[in-house]
Amino acid sequence: MTLMKSFLGSAAALALSAGAALADPALIYDLGGKFDKSFNEAAFNGAERWAEETGGSYRDIELQSEAQREQALRRFAENGFNPIITTGFSMSTPISNVAGDYPDTKFVTIDGFVDPEEFPNVKSILFAEHQGSYLVGMMAAMASETGTVSFVGGMDIPLIRTFACGYAQGAKAVNSDIEVIANMTGTTPAAWNDPVKGSELTQAQISQGSDVVFAAAGGTGIGVLQTAADEGILSIGVDSNQNYLHPGQVLTSMLKRVDVAVYDAMTAGEDLETGVSTLTLEDNGVGYALDENNEELVTEEMKTAVDQAREEIIAGNTEVHDYREDDSCPVLDF
Repeated sequence: MTLMKSFLGSAAALALSAGAALADPALIYDLGGKFDKSFNEAAFNGAERWAEETGGSYRDIELQSEAQREQALRRFAENGFNPIITTGFSMSTPISNVAGDYPDTKFVTIDGFVDPEEFPNVKSILFAEHQGSYLVGMMAAMASETGTVSFVGGMDIPLIRTFACGYAQGAKAVNSDIEVIANMTGTTPAAWNDPVKGSELTQAQISQGSDVVFAAAGGTGIGVLQTAADEGILSIGVDSNQNYLHPGQVLTSMLKRVDVAVYDAMTAGEDLETGVSTLTLEDNGVGYALDENNEELVTEEMKTAVDQAREEIIAGNTEVHDYREDDSCPVLDF
């Protein structure tokens, strides 16, 4: 093993240096930080729930660079952690590089995909983001007074285009003439943690008439929601319930139950069933948030329409196109 592969950097090395109790789980956050108030923080909340309910312990690490992905996986595996849970599509390749060397260790990729036939000790957990985004797109269209809504994505990848496409389909289902503006923050992982750029994109969309903006951009989304609040338009959060960040100004949040995925994986422990699973509306894997922070924004008409659409999607009567199926969106140009 080269020096580079054996060295994680001071913060990471400190986090992993102590030996693990047998079968303690581990959690590796994607770039953007544990407390991004979105995707990573949802994973953290799931781990904390597991620890509080079981009295168990886990080890986690916040990556600082791309190079640390495989290094962290190997260090956790060598120290006996099991399962090793990761967040973000970018962990797929590192897990594929590592899993074969540790056949007795279960690896989990949330949002990523690893071939289950080639690596039978890996669990890939996906979500039907297009379905949840459809629902909040409906809400955006019903709340809009200008006839223009918008979307700010993080890194320009098929997953984030899936959010945007589902959102646009939901908005168009309510108002076929509505305009949907979509912008991505960047093409590298830095796009997940650039609230200044998120703010700039939101300002530009507001200048084009948007009065509801949906952010699916990790930490970058914090800048989107802040700017929307400052400018007096509505926003929509993502992954975690972000309604509380700006009470009365966040219309809703598209929930993606990363917390449940982490909790369930830690609960299963070494008995975790591997393979591929997708959490949908029917599984409550995705949905929308309603609480005291947005209840005055969500009318009964809006709630009735969205809940009916949810049931229609679950029943198969309404089909929401998944961008990932053919790298295209029938109602939105990128």
